[in-house]
Amino acid sequence: MEYRAYNQKSFVKLPQVQQYMSQEDIEDVQLAALVFPFKINNYVASLIDWPHYKDDPIFRLIFPHKEMLLPKDYERLKKLIQSGDEAELKKAIYEIRMSLNPHPADQMANVPEIHGKKLTGSQHKYKETILFFPKQGQTCHAYCSFCFRWPQFTGIDELKFAMKEVELLIEYIKAHPEITDLIFTGGDPLIMSTKLLKSYVEPILEAKIPHLQNIRFGTKALGFWPYRFTSDKDADELMELFKKIVDSGYHLAIMAHFNHYKELQTDVVKEAIKRIQQTGAIIRTQAPILRHINASSDVWAKMWREQVRLGMIPYYMFIARDTGAQHYFGVPLVEAWQIYRDAISAVSGLARTARGPSMSAAPGKIAVSGVSEIEGQKVLVLSMLQAKNPELVDRPFFAKYDEKAQWIDELEPAFADKFIFE
Repeated sequence: MEYRAYNQKSFVKLPQVQQYMSQEDIEDVQLAALVFPFKINNYVASLIDWPHYKDDPIFRLIFPHKEMLLPKDYERLKKLIQSGDEAELKKAIYEIRMSLNPHPADQMANVPEIHGKKLTGSQHKYKETILFFPKQGQTCHAYCSFCFRWPQFTGIDELKFAMKEVELLIEYIKAHPEITDLIFTGGDPLIMSTKLLKSYVEPILEAKIPHLQNIRFGTKALGFWPYRFTSDKDADELMELFKKIVDSGYHLAIMAHFNHYKELQTDVVKEAIKRIQQTGAIIRTQAPILRHINASSDVWAKMWREQVRLGMIPYYMFIARDTGAQHYFGVPLVEAWQIYRDAISAVSGLARTARGPSMSAAPGKIAVSGVSEIEGQKVLVLSMLQAKNPELVDRPFFAKYDEKAQWIDELEPAFADKFIFE
């Protein structure tokens, strides 16, 4: 399939849009896309059940829509569009974006430094793990409507997070023997050409850093453009690069983002998975739990079973971060745990590798482990799967029961004045 991408203005050229979408829905998508970045390609469009598009999870995953805006913001934008006041419209878009907590969980923090130079496109959040944001990988084949990194795609310079040079990164890793894992993330690093990706990866391999053990690529390409691994002009070269990483002695993990089992059903995604596995790479899967898309134990159980059948390893169920249209996509922590518990109990042990539901918050990854009653008080049992302070990992702690809370800062500690990470 030839790659064709569509954005806020050009998506109306999709044959399916012309055939099925009402003019009112088209206009609402265009309005919501003023605030939320929008990009779809012809492959993702083919996954949507267009006769029933309004309730289709892939449609909700990609298309911005009216309900993602608060009513007051929707009305404000609509009036400004009708008035034709471009300056006020631009101002309103910026103000609405800034009100949506554009950088949750201290996303602009944890920037490492060496010799007085900041690695502005890296994060050293956990002792053993460093994240690297290649400058040319700060986009995706299509955009998820809930994405917590949506500010990077809006064109607002102060919200971008990227790095061009790899030499400083290598120097920093060498100076920190506690680092075992390097994660290429974005955007999507696998949107880059293989030639460009090599310019980042090969210097790292040539550096032969003794304590670096694992290289990961965080990617949505398997779900949004599996042809990247099968028939793109440099797909074979990409598979050779993966094999070279493995042959160099590294564990190569493809951190694949799948939001719904519908993304696993095409022949090309199955072929792409096989090709990656043949290089010696391991595919681990992760996604957030999202209202209107996958907030169902049946969906998660079916997705995990299919991932295991295809040889992948379920890794994380995340809580959607408190940014963007959280009022629309967010699932309360108690409900998320109930969905996780029902899903994990419906699969075999091979799929019970999936951890969660987990919040990637400023202190670390905080999991909701359950609901319990202690000394007559109903509480949420929490634990840290990962933490800035490694001493806190896997130590249970408690919060007062709150069935509406969607994030850690909405909870109050139980049996203590503060949480263990405070």
